[in-house]
Amino acid sequence: MRALSRSRAPWLHVLAFSAAINLLMLTGSIYMLQVYDRVLSSRSMATLIGISAIILVAYIVQGVLDAMRLRLLVRIGAELDHALFPLAARALTQIPLKGRSSVEALQPLRDLEAVRGFLSSLGPTALADLPFLPIFLGACFLLHPVLGWVAIAGALVIVVLTIWLEKSGSALAMRIKRAEAERSDMVESGRRNAESIVAMGMEPALLGRLGRVHGALTLSGIHYSDATCGIGSAAKTFRFILQSAILGVGAYLVIIGQISGGAMIAASILIGRALAPVELGVAHWKGFVAARSGLKRLRTILPHFETPAPDVDLGRPSRQLLLEGVSAMPPGSDRMVLQGISFEIGAGHALGLIGPSGSGKTTLARLLAGIWPASRGEIRLDGAQFEQWPATVRGQFVGYLPQDVELFGGTIAENIARLQFPPNSEAVMRAAKAAGAHEMIVGMRDGYETRIGEGGMALSGGQRQRIGLARALYGEPFLVILDEPNSSLDSSGDEALAQAIAGIRARGGIAIVITHRPSGLASVDLVGIIAGGRLRAFGPKGEVLGQMAAKTRGASAIASASVEAPLRRSA
Repeated sequence: MRALSRSRAPWLHVLAFSAAINLLMLTGSIYMLQVYDRVLSSRSMATLIGISAIILVAYIVQGVLDAMRLRLLVRIGAELDHALFPLAARALTQIPLKGRSSVEALQPLRDLEAVRGFLSSLGPTALADLPFLPIFLGACFLLHPVLGWVAIAGALVIVVLTIWLEKSGSALAMRIKRAEAERSDMVESGRRNAESIVAMGMEPALLGRLGRVHGALTLSGIHYSDATCGIGSAAKTFRFILQSAILGVGAYLVIIGQISGGAMIAASILIGRALAPVELGVAHWKGFVAARSGLKRLRTILPHFETPAPDVDLGRPSRQLLLEGVSAMPPGSDRMVLQGISFEIGAGHALGLIGPSGSGKTTLARLLAGIWPASRGEIRLDGAQFEQWPATVRGQFVGYLPQDVELFGGTIAENIARLQFPPNSEAVMRAAKAAGAHEMIVGMRDGYETRIGEGGMALSGGQRQRIGLARALYGEPFLVILDEPNSSLDSSGDEALAQAIAGIRARGGIAIVITHRPSGLASVDLVGIIAGGRLRAFGPKGEVLGQMAAKTRGASAIASASVEAPLRRSA
């Protein structure tokens, strides 16, 4: 992805800062050598002051560079977050449409947060410092080859511990990730179905299942902590042992006259500094593993949600809706729900779709709204395929009212305005009046500024449906799809719905109404019958309904005859 490619240049700056910092880390060892070998032997106060001043400047420069490196890492994380957040947020709405769970939809945002959090921690500094480990090992060799070999042996042990940590921790980390996803999915299901759970006494069973999943997650966390903490403590303890070993070997070399006392102390400081990044890396290993896994998933999934802007603006459609041989199956299914649907509707018309439950009407509504893609065939507006408009542009001339109306926490005006901020007051009221909801809204305590709670909890089913209808009509869209729009409406609501459909036709729009109630067909002029996933009839309302009535009367006559004949024979 381009965002990840752009972060390479700042990382080069981080490595440059790290190189300078690690070179300046030699300051303490050099200072120790000079004090022991020059100042103490010469007893020169001027030399001590001069060396101390130089070392002070070096430490100040080192501190400034370290602070700049940390600030740069935080900004790399923030810039990456800024670039990838729109795609991760878009995945939040697109992944559920592919038949995946809400937990999977949240995963890109969690992964992005894990990457940003790790970049803002001290973990990356350990990774940036590790390549400079040979500098400190080489300095030990310069002091004495034996000290260098002891340092290399210690470094190899630390590398083995790190590999051991990777092998033992990665499988446990994946197990924790799966358990967290299962728990989150169960919690979300419980939140959505809270009313049913309380009403039907399902709470103990739900809490029992949740407790078992939570217990497995806790146990996996304990095992992971045991593994990482044990190896981390071993690495820390070994560093102390290695520093003491360096001192011991250095003391032996001092005794036999091969190095000075300053070299002995300097070697101990060097090996401690060389192994410090390893210890820091072990401490931040969990964050590193989470960030690495998250970045890998982001590289895989986010490119699917990149939508390049079209070269040509097709404008708003205004003439025709055409379906040619459309077939479809729900995401995650291998069964065709719709097969070979074809019809054409011109501007100013309204189509009522009827048929038995499970015949594919709602699937067709989702295709027309652009929620699901067609498996075969084409859907065109004014001759152009749906896909030629980006979803954000297409949504401006498409209105959709689903069976289950989902509203957002906020005000009525914000919901009608499709979350636009600030809402266009004139367009909001025009949509509410078109839906026949204006009087209902102004009758509330705060009118259009009434806060409706999460999912519209403060509203009745009929009120939610009326506000959902107003949202579908916001901006006077050309194509309006209404799926069971009168399922929760009373007689006044049915009348408002009929007027809304008539209003769509009057302004030259197209309305698609899916309904089981005759009142939903009051203002349509076309009717289609879907059964078994196929369009069985299509045409003017009077003609199609007349054919249905004739078939019903014929079937009733045949049934009556089959019942009366045995009765006459028995008489």
